[in-house]
Amino acid sequence: MAIYFVGDIQGCYSELKALLTQVAFSRQNDQLYVAGDLVARGPNSLETLRFIKSLGKSAKVVLGNHDLHLLAVYYGIKKVKKQDKLSALLSAPDLTSLMTWLIQQPLIQKLPDEETYMSHAGLSPQWTPNQALLQAEIAQQHLRSSEAKHWLSQMYGEQPIDWQNADDDISRFRFTINSLTRMRYCYADGSLDFSCKESPSNAPKTLSPWFEFRHINENTQWVFGHWAALMGCCQPKNIYALDTGCVWGQHLTILRWHDKKLFTEQSHKKLR
Repeated sequence: MAIYFVGDIQGCYSELKALLTQVAFSRQNDQLYVAGDLVARGPNSLETLRFIKSLGKSAKVVLGNHDLHLLAVYYGIKKVKKQDKLSALLSAPDLTSLMTWLIQQPLIQKLPDEETYMSHAGLSPQWTPNQALLQAEIAQQHLRSSEAKHWLSQMYGEQPIDWQNADDDISRFRFTINSLTRMRYCYADGSLDFSCKESPSNAPKTLSPWFEFRHINENTQWVFGHWAALMGCCQPKNIYALDTGCVWGQHLTILRWHDKKLFTEQSHKKLR
């Protein structure tokens, strides 16, 4: 059995299928870990969701910020954005089935029997992996409950940016969602910034990428997406950035875990 990690698909279904063909992925024997943002901005979000769902236990998904926003649209909390190209998905006859499946997906995946984790945006410098797992599980329980609409409506906003100031259930939930699905940069004390999306070379000196805080020990691996400006480059050898901007005309990336080999598929944008 081979384990593969794939970066942000964002509706780039043809690139995903070509990449899985390239690595000879077998749904019977292999596992595909998807680093969030399955949907939005690309042309085929509906086909992407249907395919990943059809993989059953062979697919291990985490929710990204675009996936959560889609759920908020489905529940009537937010309006759909034209640039997200979700009209086919939102009018699909199996929409309810797809959304029921999507909201059941976790915020963190951990590989069995090893200290390897995956979340969409990373790990807050103010948390250990175990703290993140605990808070992710609490947030997942909220999203999977009969009060899902209430909790989805509470995830919007940028406060608190500091875990020490998350002093009630709603603020802890929002900090968890923001840390695991939106975070890129942090201030020196590990608190969150949401204004900067640039590459580290262009970022203000008051900010550092979350992975430069060295809060993940060398025996632990963390896989994430979300940050296309990195183009797969981050310094720590035990942290793997997989968003390589396919939806923006760059490429989709898969990491084969046992030998850490990368495979890419150039965006098909020019072919459409």
